[in-house]
Amino acid sequence: MNSPDRLIVHFDRFLRTVAAPGAVLPQRSLSLPAELETMSDAERTHSAGLMRVNHAGEVAAQALYDAQAMFAKTPEMRAQLEAAGREERDHLAWTQSRLDELRAPTSMLNPLWYAGAFALGAACAVAGDKTSASFLKATENQVESHLTGHLASLPAADLRSRAVVEAMRADEAAHAKTAESMGAQEFPKFAQALMGAASKVMTTLAYKI
Repeated sequence: MNSPDRLIVHFDRFLRTVAAPGAVLPQRSLSLPAELETMSDAERTHSAGLMRVNHAGEVAAQALYDAQAMFAKTPEMRAQLEAAGREERDHLAWTQSRLDELRAPTSMLNPLWYAGAFALGAACAVAGDKTSASFLKATENQVESHLTGHLASLPAADLRSRAVVEAMRADEAAHAKTAESMGAQEFPKFAQALMGAASKVMTTLAYKI
């Protein structure tokens, strides 16, 4: 595709991600265990909050991958980013579906998460493919750690949310390895600290709003 075509595709993805919940359909099916009606109201509310955080993270992931692919320096880097981005769209659809089952809304701040992530992804991509790959690896490592924390925090009875998070975590670990194959290096510690602080703000707000 030429640049105008890519711009149209990315704008369509933005609209589907932020303005049309449920419009993104998964390419991979996910086998989930049967719903158990043993969660208390407090547990269901907690599960919904965690899955809203995960959905908000996937909204940001759409922006990161789209921006990095749009400004990638080489066709090889763009192809790798677009392939990983397709798996992230599965995550977006899975978390949306689970929120629907829990009768819980998505984060009202999703446009903000998308805009901030797109700007960050574009800046890293413009700096070069190696910087982009290094940022991608650092991001995926943080997301994998974050999902591990969610697995520990989810109610034991919420097997369906747990299955979604486990599948997402496996993909994120694979994306980090892909970034290594694209030349990723260790991201500066101060940058990782800033990323962690920004992630903390997002997760705290998305859990509630």
